[in-house]
Amino acid sequence: MQKIGFIGVGHMGGPMATNLIKAGYQVTVYDVVPALTEIMAKAGAQVGTSIADTVKQADVVISMLPEGKHVLAVYFGEKGILAHASQSTLLIDCSTIDIQSARQLHQEAATKKFALVDAPVSGGTTGATAGTLTFMVGGDKQHYDLAQPILSKMGKKIFYAGAASSGQAAKICNNMLLGISMIGVSEAFHLADKLGLDAQTFYDIASVSSGQC
Repeated sequence: MQKIGFIGVGHMGGPMATNLIKAGYQVTVYDVVPALTEIMAKAGAQVGTSIADTVKQADVVISMLPEGKHVLAVYFGEKGILAHASQSTLLIDCSTIDIQSARQLHQEAATKKFALVDAPVSGGTTGATAGTLTFMVGGDKQHYDLAQPILSKMGKKIFYAGAASSGQAAKICNNMLLGISMIGVSEAFHLADKLGLDAQTFYDIASVSSGQC
């Protein structure tokens, strides 16, 4: 049985870790919010007392954190993942972070001879709970091949995006596309309202016309 250390078990990480437990993995979790690890303990996870305790015997370490600064803080330093994980441990960062931080993480991991992929997700909390997330993975292809079976227990669509930080690049571009689409829809409905169109009527029309998105 593979042992997985999971760092960050909030709205996204919690359901993801739960799906790994359901898939039969031995999961040890760590989070700075004790209430979150208590929830995971009830789901069958072991609870680490520190980052070092969580990753020291793990075959795989997965992180799901809010921002780049949190990721670098968790991986770097005397108390970080890179200082305490076994050299053979596969590292998977599922956080959505900036490209610069992702590249810095990859560079440091490569310097210390760790296998690491960036694997941000799309699908939200609903997808995390249902195990239907989309993963966009960046890193060496051989490391992607190692990560794919594990990611498949948390998602339905696993894409190899390319070299280091390519997963983050795909996620950022996807988010940009989503944002632009949302702005366009909002502006179109605002104009429709100003021109006296009923919102439901315009929605029904746009949904089966070229404006559908």
